[in-house]
Amino acid sequence: MKTRLSLLLCAAALSAPGFSKPLKIELPPETAGFKPGPGAELATGQCLACHSAEYITTQPPLPASFWKASIEKMRTKYGAQIAPDQAQALVDYLAHSSAAPEKK
Repeated sequence: MKTRLSLLLCAAALSAPGFSKPLKIELPPETAGFKPGPGAELATGQCLACHSAEYITTQPPLPASFWKASIEKMRTKYGAQIAPDQAQALVDYLAHSSAAPEKK
């Protein structure tokens, strides 16, 4: 009896007005952008597919080795469509635009 009552209550809740409407989410407009320079267009085309410009531009200064590992992770683990021949140009842009010193 409890199972039937539970099922009826669930069915009633699921059929309630407004429950089946898709949730509409509006994100605020993008206010940040990449610094102009060689590779900015590549970063815009590749990185902004998943990340906001602000997320990337507010990172602390990071060395090229970090960006290289991060880009490789995005390609291999998350399926980012970054062509292998574009990866180094993207590393160079991100490392240069964050003014990160390379540690040796």
